[in-house]
Amino acid sequence: MSERGALRVRLDQLVREIAKFGLVGGLGLLVNMAVFNLVRHTTELPVVRASLVATVVAIVFNYVGFRYFTYRDRDKSGRTKELTLFLLFSLVGLVIENGVLYAATYGFGWDTPLQNNFFKFAGIGVATLFRFWSYRTWVFRALPVHQPAPAAESFLEQRRHEPERTAEPVAPRR
Repeated sequence: MSERGALRVRLDQLVREIAKFGLVGGLGLLVNMAVFNLVRHTTELPVVRASLVATVVAIVFNYVGFRYFTYRDRDKSGRTKELTLFLLFSLVGLVIENGVLYAATYGFGWDTPLQNNFFKFAGIGVATLFRFWSYRTWVFRALPVHQPAPAAESFLEQRRHEPERTAEPVAPRR
């Protein structure tokens, strides 16, 4: 395959990966926002605590989606390590996401339901960039690419076109 063709294949794979990540992430966003608003309006929890609950629910949802849909073809040998890294990077994403909401709510006093939802959404957006990079780089690692073995027919074809080699006599040792 030419270098240009290989680049095209890698680009197509990246586009598919981003689309799958986006689908799972979009559904996770809906889960996150729905749980956030449900908890916010049915309990007395402060806004950031309600957001933390929603984020944890979305993290669980997203792990299942990423492992069994987006990155199902990736290495599955170290599930404990994978889950540990996923939770670690998700925790960083949780801090980013809720840090934006915290700064807006308590730092700037923007605490209406519309503002809460806007800054929750903005925090998710910033955290998503970090999560995409960290999950694909560290958590759901790609399996190494192996060159396919040549087909037996190509080996036999190559042998048929080679000239016959004759063994040269070996001089006796003295």
